[in-house]
Amino acid sequence: MSNAEKKVSETRTVRRLVAEPQRQSIRMTADRILVMSPKEMGDRKSRGGILIPATVDSETKKAVWGEVVAVGPMVRTAEVGDLVLFGPENAHELEIRDEDYVVVKERDIHAVASGRTEGTTGLYL
Repeated sequence: MSNAEKKVSETRTVRRLVAEPQRQSIRMTADRILVMSPKEMGDRKSRGGILIPATVDSETKKAVWGEVVAVGPMVRTAEVGDLVLFGPENAHELEIRDEDYVVVKERDIHAVASGRTEGTTGLYL
């Protein structure tokens, strides 16, 4: 193969890699938990139809529930599929494949929702 043919081949490969983003799996590290971003973390509307931005201090202090998507190897209290309660001030927002997620540390999880058992509420705080 000549040098010109090699350059054309390399150029096509680079164009293909740029045009087709690589799909990679995500593995959380240490005590990190990847949570599907709850709708409550974004802008909200009041009952009267007024738009309340997510940056309003009084609303951002409100804890929210989210579904666990992935956990790090050192996480002991939550599993994939659990609903967890956390404060948005401790969460790091990110976007993966056009979906919004947040990463929180295990110590920032306030509660894990569990199935109801007879005689209990189903929530353990």
